[in-house]
Amino acid sequence: MSTEFLSTLSNLIGARHVLQAPLDIEPFCVDLRQRYLGQPLAVALPGTRAEVAELVRLARQFHVPLVPQGGNTSTCGAATPDGSGRALVVGLRRLDRTIEVDAANNSMTLEAGVTLARAQQIAESADRLFPLSLASEGSCQIGGNLATNAGGLAVLRYGTMRELTLGLEVVLPDGRVLNQLSGLRKDTSGLDLKQLFIGSEGQLGLITAATLKLFARPRARATALVGVADAHTAIDWLGALRERFADRLTAFEIMSADCLALLRDYQGDKVPFIAPWTLLIELSDSDGQAALEEALVEWLSARDMED
Repeated sequence: MSTEFLSTLSNLIGARHVLQAPLDIEPFCVDLRQRYLGQPLAVALPGTRAEVAELVRLARQFHVPLVPQGGNTSTCGAATPDGSGRALVVGLRRLDRTIEVDAANNSMTLEAGVTLARAQQIAESADRLFPLSLASEGSCQIGGNLATNAGGLAVLRYGTMRELTLGLEVVLPDGRVLNQLSGLRKDTSGLDLKQLFIGSEGQLGLITAATLKLFARPRARATALVGVADAHTAIDWLGALRERFADRLTAFEIMSADCLALLRDYQGDKVPFIAPWTLLIELSDSDGQAALEEALVEWLSARDMED
């Protein structure tokens, strides 16, 4: 049965895009932290939405489970196949086309295999910002960002992928294609079906493309690294920063002393200090670099006197 399935699949998407040799499939079998190890039947790399739809229909016919995998940067093992040797890993890295960039509408439509770093570059080329930022942005893919509802560093200002998504194209479990790629923001037409798929990690369908929100590029940024005594103080600072700077507060990260000590073990003197809790604060604005930096320094100075 598996031989017939793989033969038909090879005819469908091309034999060179159906990986079966142990060395070829090895990178797809283990998660980023190397905590989970699986054994798939094979790895399929379809190149178009139509191929994805045909693949899904074929897998349903032969009762082959599917494991979608983007850049394989997951840290929880969700993109790793089990050890049964029955599942087909489906990678969408060949779906990496830019469908449309609409700067006037502040939106872009990309296929799911586009890496996050490239999505940022595409936005920048249109003098716009796509604000999602992750440590794995050079290899993680838009489809995976959507499937995991990624948050990133700028979630305070821009939200998670749920808030950054206007429309989706999804291949459903029976091979039908749900096409809701739209840049319309004021859409009151009924159920917001895309929200079913964002964060579902491929359980309800395979995301093949998305229409994403863009924003004006910040022209000014001000950043500070501050030590505080306890987590309660950190939370108090967050509220005060929001009150003072509103949506100019882009990032607010809190790190424990243990976290900074571990970082120092790897980075040495690049860690300037270790406090009980350390805050990474970033403000951004459309203009006025000097004014923004001055406002943050002034606020921090006043806060230091209060504390």
